[in-house]
Amino acid sequence: MSTTRRGARRHRPALLVLVALAAVVCLGMAWWQWDRFESSGGTGQNLGYALQWPAFAVAFVWAYRRFVVLEADPEEVEKLKPKGVTEIPDGILPERATTPSASSFAANPARDDSTLTDYNRYLAELAAADRERTEAPVTTPATTRESTQTEEHHR
Repeated sequence: MSTTRRGARRHRPALLVLVALAAVVCLGMAWWQWDRFESSGGTGQNLGYALQWPAFAVAFVWAYRRFVVLEADPEEVEKLKPKGVTEIPDGILPERATTPSASSFAANPARDDSTLTDYNRYLAELAAADRERTEAPVTTPATTRESTQTEEHHR
């Protein structure tokens, strides 16, 4: 008999109850979705969920089992540890495109761009023309007719 003892199995009643409850709830949800699928308003989505919920129940049981095995068997944990290079060596991936930061724009003085200056001048002219148009009183046939009717009413 070996003197090295594997990790002692510890039973955790609360964790067992949690896993069992989660699995039962998942199976109950599957049953509910199956009933919804078979009803007159059932859809394929209900069928999909009815098939997914049991998979979730199995996942809970599998995760608990895996937890117990990894906790009890240090050799199993060693198998999972990476055995080689865990970094991507330099030069394998292409360089990422970089976006200049706001501080780099502030550090570099703006160069004289005649196209940009012309465009800004054009925008200023449009804004001035728009201001002049909105400041002038607008007379429409409806406002003229209303003012005539108001004058006749006051006479």
